[in-house]
Amino acid sequence: MDTSQQPAPTRTDHNIWPSVTAADPLAIREWLAALGFAEGILVPGADGGVRHSEMLWPEGGRVMVSSATKGDDTFVRGVGSAVLYIVTDEPDVVLERANAADVEVTRGMEEATYGSRGFSLVDPEGNSWSFGTYAG
Repeated sequence: MDTSQQPAPTRTDHNIWPSVTAADPLAIREWLAALGFAEGILVPGADGGVRHSEMLWPEGGRVMVSSATKGDDTFVRGVGSAVLYIVTDEPDVVLERANAADVEVTRGMEEATYGSRGFSLVDPEGNSWSFGTYAG
């Protein structure tokens, strides 16, 4: 069968999608956008909340952000309890964006003994976000 004229299959993102529970998920989405995440799907919930949303990392992967009061406790955890690591080839660029947005830096740029270059931030709700070049 000749497949040369058929379109390439759509790539499905098969990786880990961490989730952040937020008191103000729209503010967290805005915070992430300032760091370079792209806005993905946004599913409104009851009372102005967010039932489900995704923010896309341009170098691959995504993070889900939802309201603490979305009504489904399956995917809800304590606000401010997430710790996330995001791989980037350009940590200096991300740190520049964070500084421009007055984001709280909890660990400045450093070189790790295992070959990574990175730093850590805290979002307005207390979640810890580390960005670095270590990709495993």
